[in-house]
Amino acid sequence: FDNYIQEPAYLTGMIAGGMSKTGKIGLVGGYPIPEVNRLMNAFMEGVKEVNPKAEFTVTFIGSWFDPPKAKEAAFAMIDKGADVLYAERFGVSDAAKERGKLAIGNVIDTQPQYPETVVASALWSMIPTIEEALKQVKAGAFKADDFGQYSLMKHKGSSLAPLGTFEQKVPADLIAKVQAKEKAILDGSFTVKVNDKEPKSSAR
Repeated sequence: FDNYIQEPAYLTGMIAGGMSKTGKIGLVGGYPIPEVNRLMNAFMEGVKEVNPKAEFTVTFIGSWFDPPKAKEAAFAMIDKGADVLYAERFGVSDAAKERGKLAIGNVIDTQPQYPETVVASALWSMIPTIEEALKQVKAGAFKADDFGQYSLMKHKGSSLAPLGTFEQKVPADLIAKVQAKEKAILDGSFTVKVNDKEPKSSAR
């Protein structure tokens, strides 16, 4: 199992695409490994659904925790016109906050710390994965298996964070589009593609 949260990442991409005024989106990640790549790719696909002409700048900082480095990478993107930043690592939302730009959170909801900055986040909950494993252990039937599916939205292993402080700031038609897509994901009529390849910046 891992944080298999590409579904809400797609939805946050839709929000980012609709909230960006410049059409330039920055993504700062730790390392280009499958679990990071798939979230970024899903996010980018979501952006493109709302704004097919959006341009992306992608940077990996080569660390899981280096807020100053992530912040510098984000500043460089803002200098190039990015007005929404995908904060896969800590430090990105700080840069967005300082420059009055928007950020999209990842795995946990950081909106309480950045009420004017973090519009939406793709959240991960390990609880369904653990509950399923414990259920099998109690039944004496546990076996090694792929528990990735328990991170999907239909199992409540992942979700789109509430818009909270941005509820009135995100256009109603955009919210409607996102809700319709969420419903399609949950009823199985839309599948978010899993793409583990390293995401690249748009060709200039």
